[in-house]
Amino acid sequence: MQRVSQDRAGFEALFLAHYDAVSRYALRRVGPALAEDVVAETFAIVWRKKQTVEGDPLPWLFGIARRVAANHLRSAKRRTALNTRLRQQPSGENVDPAAGGQAPLLDALRRLSIRDQEVLLLVAWEQLDRRSAARALGCSTATLAVRLHRARHRLAEALEADSLRPRRNERTLAHDPSR
Repeated sequence: MQRVSQDRAGFEALFLAHYDAVSRYALRRVGPALAEDVVAETFAIVWRKKQTVEGDPLPWLFGIARRVAANHLRSAKRRTALNTRLRQQPSGENVDPAAGGQAPLLDALRRLSIRDQEVLLLVAWEQLDRRSAARALGCSTATLAVRLHRARHRLAEALEADSLRPRRNERTLAHDPSR
């Protein structure tokens, strides 16, 4: 029996011996965009588990990488589905812009990246708490908090830019040479 991550030296030896094989495995399973994340998470799990493995640890590593890759693929599929729904959603669905004056908000929201839209919508419209929203996005609560803060900041900037932008009629009057 071999304790694969009993100490730092043991973990480093395991990492150096099997990094390339796990990396190639992940690359074949999830492609170049996600492979690095899968490998990093696989070895992070190995470090945390400090588990005893009999014989060659490579099949055990592949098993961990397989589950991590499956989780990443499911997360990517959920994000793609959410992005598709957001793009197909008519503006103002379930919202009465006249009643709440939300038309500028919806316009500003639409101009944000899909990533910013999804974090804002999960928290504001779907009313998920930070922990639940983080789970939905497949990230940590701390990462979600940072993403939410940045998305709110970008939304505020977009709303401010809208308020400074002259309206169509104001622009026409301002540039009317007969006035």
